[in-house]
Amino acid sequence: MALRFATLIAMVNKTALITHPDCALHALSGHPERPERLTAVIKQLEDSGLLDELVNCEASEISREQLERVHPAGFVDAIESAEVAGGVTRIDADTYLSPGSNLAARLAAGACAMAANMVASGEVNRAFCATRPPGHHAELSQAMGFCLYNNVAVGATTALARNDVNKVAILDFDVHHCNGTVDIFKDNDQVLVCSSFQKDFYPYRYLDYANPHIVITPLAAGTGSDEFKRRIAADWPRAIAAHKPDLIFVSAGFDAHKDDPVGGLALVTEDYRWITQLIGSLARQYAAGRIVSTLEGGYDLSALAGGVQAHVEALIES
Repeated sequence: MALRFATLIAMVNKTALITHPDCALHALSGHPERPERLTAVIKQLEDSGLLDELVNCEASEISREQLERVHPAGFVDAIESAEVAGGVTRIDADTYLSPGSNLAARLAAGACAMAANMVASGEVNRAFCATRPPGHHAELSQAMGFCLYNNVAVGATTALARNDVNKVAILDFDVHHCNGTVDIFKDNDQVLVCSSFQKDFYPYRYLDYANPHIVITPLAAGTGSDEFKRRIAADWPRAIAAHKPDLIFVSAGFDAHKDDPVGGLALVTEDYRWITQLIGSLARQYAAGRIVSTLEGGYDLSALAGGVQAHVEALIES
């Protein structure tokens, strides 16, 4: 298998961008997780010239079968039935469905499944899913924190359903802990979950949960570049080396940036390049260079767009 993966690296050095305009249908006036986030990301990739360097793909909706590898049928039914024509349904204070939200959520999850298959098959070596709503707070049977379905979990289970993928890693650098991802995989040691996040902060659950395959890196409010890099370098490479994943997933959140209005960390744009370069190095060493990244948080449009540009540049160069 290692020889075949090495051959794939020699043959394929492409990065895909997977997105869909209908991800903008999920919308609530005044909400920080807004369609303009995706518009800003795509415009930045276009203005920087990166769009021309990517394999541009339109996301497909997730199948019910793929979705139910992660979420119970009753939960999926509840999300589907919660959307009403001409109105907004509140799941909680942060999480809602508007007309078109189900389609957007199916596309966001579908993008991760599509990326997993493209990367695992060798069609491309890396993929970035520029979609919304985000997913890493969605637990097994609970939508929350702006998230309806857990997109990265759908991608991971899609990969694991293949005969050529036995173990995966999910690396999450959002300002918020990936409680949903932990909830889904906490008893599945095929999936390594590493999460850096602001301590004592939303979602206020699973913040100190640790199994051998669940690695937490809590950061004090105000943490900046040097401490972030030190802590990640101490925790993540060692965990990846022990797990040896066949494919690495990334929950790419940009709300730990110092300009973000939601978080309280103090990262700068180049930190996103640094961590992506680190992930790329780990992927080359252990996962045949194979990476699937999906957009999570990031609510200052300029910081988000700049962070994504740095992230995608580093993916292309990986």
